[in-house]
Amino acid sequence: QVQLVESGGGLVQPGGSLRLSCAASGSIFRINAVGWYRQAPGKQRELVASITIGSSTNYADSVKGRFTISRDSAKNTLYLQMNSLKSEDTAVYYCKLQASTAPWVPLNDYWGQGTQVTVSS
Repeated sequence: QVQLVESGGGLVQPGGSLRLSCAASGSIFRINAVGWYRQAPGKQRELVASITIGSSTNYADSVKGRFTISRDSAKNTLYLQMNSLKSEDTAVYYCKLQASTAPWVPLNDYWGQGTQVTVSS
């Protein structure tokens, strides 16, 4: 019913930039918040950045000043601009949508399949 598709991942050199996109489709009634998460090999999945319906943003300390989360509601798309990339940023990046699919239905979390980001020379 709700689909999230990430794109924009790939191989980039340290210090480079990359922009991830997450396109949402399906039956979405209300969106409360959206965010980007990442999971590196052998590590726990962590929150990278999030933005609420009120445009409040939150970033992990490790990416503050380098990453920027944004959204285009008209296009149902979420973005993550990543600058000054480091090897530590290598991970699979996932977008998450917190939304309701119908009136009076509780909010639920929806996840994309992820996109690989590799920072290496």
